[in-house]
Amino acid sequence: MLARRRVGIQSSAGEQPWGGGSGPGSKARGSALLSAINLFCGLGRNISFLPVTACLSGLLSSSSSTLWSSKTLMLRVFFSFFPHPQVLVYELLLGKGFRGGGGRWKPLLDRHRARLKAELARLKVQRCVSRNEDLLQVGSRPGTASQLPRFVRVNTLKTNSDDAVDYFKRQGFSYQGRASSLEDLRALKGKCFFLDPLLPELLVFPAQTDLHDHPLYRAGHLILQDKASCLPAMLLAPPPGSHVIDACAAPGNKTSHLAALLKNQGKIFAFDLDAGRLASMATLLARAGVSCCELAEQDFLAVSPSDQRYRQVQYILLDPSCSGSGMPARQLEEPGAGTPSQARLQALAGFQQRALRHALTFPSLQRLVYSTCSLCQEENEDVVRDALQQNPGTFRLAPVLPSWPHRGLGTFPGAEHCLRASPETTLTGGFFVAVLERVEVPSSVPQAAAAAPELTPSTAPRRKKRRRRAAAPGLLPRTQQEGKR
Repeated sequence: MLARRRVGIQSSAGEQPWGGGSGPGSKARGSALLSAINLFCGLGRNISFLPVTACLSGLLSSSSSTLWSSKTLMLRVFFSFFPHPQVLVYELLLGKGFRGGGGRWKPLLDRHRARLKAELARLKVQRCVSRNEDLLQVGSRPGTASQLPRFVRVNTLKTNSDDAVDYFKRQGFSYQGRASSLEDLRALKGKCFFLDPLLPELLVFPAQTDLHDHPLYRAGHLILQDKASCLPAMLLAPPPGSHVIDACAAPGNKTSHLAALLKNQGKIFAFDLDAGRLASMATLLARAGVSCCELAEQDFLAVSPSDQRYRQVQYILLDPSCSGSGMPARQLEEPGAGTPSQARLQALAGFQQRALRHALTFPSLQRLVYSTCSLCQEENEDVVRDALQQNPGTFRLAPVLPSWPHRGLGTFPGAEHCLRASPETTLTGGFFVAVLERVEVPSSVPQAAAAAPELTPSTAPRRKKRRRRAAAPGLLPRTQQEGKR
């Protein structure tokens, strides 16, 4: 929910800068205010915000002093009740209306609904477009990002792919088997879905399929997770019984994936500094049936590799804070997020380098996955190169997924073993993954325990019905107690 708070923007004279009177001065202040809204909010959380604000600009251009008085009052209401006025405009025009209060202002807000809708329609006619998103400037359009398939990971702690497929088929979806190429995924439409060709527990639905209210998602049987985000845990591949560190764990999707690979056998030490994110993560893990994870509100850099609690840690997943330049949703919410400033990149890369160097000092470590949702070389190849140079002859880049189409930038020998992902090449969000493995296994660690399982493409669930386990009515069979942490 949006936190309701009052925003008091005072001019030097002590009055509200949008003014309360009429005339050119007030209208100029209103137009300046709208420009500030656009600059501050960017595209907001929906691509429709920009044309909606253009509608407000059309409304403000009216010469009627009476109407202007109402308009300034409406703007005053926006800033009084919402930190982002465009959210309210969106709800009025394209959402489900102004809900959650409004009091005596609600009739005034509703009074302008028809005019705003008329302005939106007129704007689309003027620009010869039929969709709201077509009003965006070329450089701001979501393009390919809005057409990415919906990837859904089956949570094997509670069910399996066979049962998930059967459930969707009973709901009227058409199962197409295992996809054979990216073209199969691009062509997905309607209520058809595939099994991913690489990850054995990943279902693929058409773009913009919304499963947030699906009963299997709410019960923790399904995890809504992009395919690229599934790669780190899959490539780390810790066998059941292993001890694993998830160094920067929140929000927890990768942690739940690790627990599924471990079959809840072993131990995951999950660290994060943000107490709020950890609380949300605890809820997510409980819903997913994870019972092998120990959460700690702690800076991973402050964790001592010599601590006896971590003496058996052989696997580390390091997905540190990054610019997020590969996340389509963030690019929509924050224009320019795809090109972070050099100063910000240097600060992020410095932290990422320290985190990776620190992770490589754990004495029993055998395999580490470093990943980001960034497209920037400074946060990816450069960080990995620095770590390898700091540990010559100790760790190397493991060659993984030779058929993956998008490889690391050739900035140093062996960088081709790194993986990249993007909407254009892999139909996923932008991502980077590198797998580092110890060159020589310490004598105290058995060779068999250090070996990572071979990764092979998944096979489609058998269409033949299997004997079902006992299940709660209306949901899939479960192997873990609901809500168990």
